[in-house]
Amino acid sequence: MQKNARVAVICAVVVAGMVGAAFAAVPLYRLFCQVTGFDGTVRRATAAPTTVLERPVKIRFDANVRDLPWDFKAEQVTQDLKVGATGLAFFKVTNHGDKPLTGTAAYNVVPEGAGPYFQKLECFCFQAQTLQPGQTMEFPVAYFVDPQLATDPETKGIQEITLSYTFYPTEKPQPKAKSATPALGGAG
Repeated sequence: MQKNARVAVICAVVVAGMVGAAFAAVPLYRLFCQVTGFDGTVRRATAAPTTVLERPVKIRFDANVRDLPWDFKAEQVTQDLKVGATGLAFFKVTNHGDKPLTGTAAYNVVPEGAGPYFQKLECFCFQAQTLQPGQTMEFPVAYFVDPQLATDPETKGIQEITLSYTFYPTEKPQPKAKSATPALGGAG
């Protein structure tokens, strides 16, 4: 009987571990992809490159929504840009629902090999967005294609890159608690 109980406990621990791993897999994979640019995931840059090549690249924009009553579209379908130059694209989203809704945009790049070289300086996808019923917002995306794209043997033939976004529902971010510490100083 003791042997059966031990086997049952081991099975329960294994099942609980597998369920926990399943829930942790998506955020950990997303973090890995954002850090490495793996699987076409775009990385966030802090500064634009100083070198702009004569090589042109066509950037296509794709916008999708999953499980939200939102209309989401790129205001331009394509942009022609020189590798290393900074581009600015605009996206428009409208909440057609009857209550405030919060969504976060996930993104990727195709072809996958261009992911590490397509970098964003500013993007609405870095934080959750809350829209009121009927509200329309316009979001800018500042980006560039790193000049190293042209020297990588795997990517030097790429002439077209697609940046794709999908908005999905998320919880509304909680406001940060204000400090209860009184301000120092005062009337003098």
